[in-house]
Amino acid sequence: MPRSSSSRRASKYQRPRPEPRDLEETLAAMPRSVTAGDGEWTVQRVRGDRTSKTYRCPGCDQEIGPGVAHTVAWQSDSILGAEHALAGRRHWHNSCWQARGRRAPTRRR
Repeated sequence: MPRSSSSRRASKYQRPRPEPRDLEETLAAMPRSVTAGDGEWTVQRVRGDRTSKTYRCPGCDQEIGPGVAHTVAWQSDSILGAEHALAGRRHWHNSCWQARGRRAPTRRR
């Protein structure tokens, strides 16, 4: 008689399904183009839970710690090509990114 543990074994090794993401959250995480007075930018929101890095926000010069949701932006009208655009990516606090037109960066790097 065959053993009946095969169904239990299959479920034991299946990965748990990730929780479904909200459609609005998914759309916000997709890169999009933004045109403003300071040029054309490619902007992407990051949930912040996938990295253990710390970034420095160019808007307030404070750290963005691991696990903090933030905005990644780079100028998309760069004449130097895609390699330069990746090097020019900056990680901003969401509120600093939204207020960048009202205030200048505190420190140039």
